[in-house]
Amino acid sequence: MLAIPEDGGAVPVELVDVAELPDGGQLRLLRRGDDYSIRFGDNELMGNQVRHSEEALATLACQRLVNPNSRILIGGLGMGFTLGAARRSLPSTAMITVAELIPKIAEWANGPLAHIFGDSLADPRVTLHMGDVHDVIDGEVAAFDAILLDVDNGPDGLIHLANERLYCNWGLRAAHSALRPQGILAIWSAYTDGDFVTRLGNARFDVEEVSVAAVVDGEDIVHSIWLATRQE
Repeated sequence: MLAIPEDGGAVPVELVDVAELPDGGQLRLLRRGDDYSIRFGDNELMGNQVRHSEEALATLACQRLVNPNSRILIGGLGMGFTLGAARRSLPSTAMITVAELIPKIAEWANGPLAHIFGDSLADPRVTLHMGDVHDVIDGEVAAFDAILLDVDNGPDGLIHLANERLYCNWGLRAAHSALRPQGILAIWSAYTDGDFVTRLGNARFDVEEVSVAAVVDGEDIVHSIWLATRQE
């Protein structure tokens, strides 16, 4: 997604801050006027102009929950769109844990992006866990009604190579174990991936793939959301 062109057009692009990644590379927080963008190299990972699919990740998953006391795990803080949609979709008795690996992302949520996050992190239902979402998943058994993952550009390790642990066969088995009966593993992706759908099925998930349309700079783009329900 390229919601903020690098040339900036009539309004210049400002580098707001840089986040160092654990295995090398950087995330850049850019601003042009009132618009913000988080980039990895030439790839825009998120921009405040285009949020539909990140919100749909939470909305679609939460619509499928039946337990009013649901416990939700969100992997990746981003710009807070998935968290915000989860808050709107869940009752006051639910609990939401957000696992964020990169401290700078949390700093941005309380700093230059605070107007976008609003009061999400002050919600008493929300707990921010600084650490790898993989470690949270791997350390729990039958703990969550839903796990929502938007930690990379899709089921790979483009930004952080260790993210591949989430999407490999044993990573999906760990997610299966961490979910309660009929729990949902929801995953956002910038692209479709038939091999990954097969891996989800082999890990004992019933899989539904939803395509969410977005328009970026006049270009029609489709993102994929997999809603994988734990088989018993």
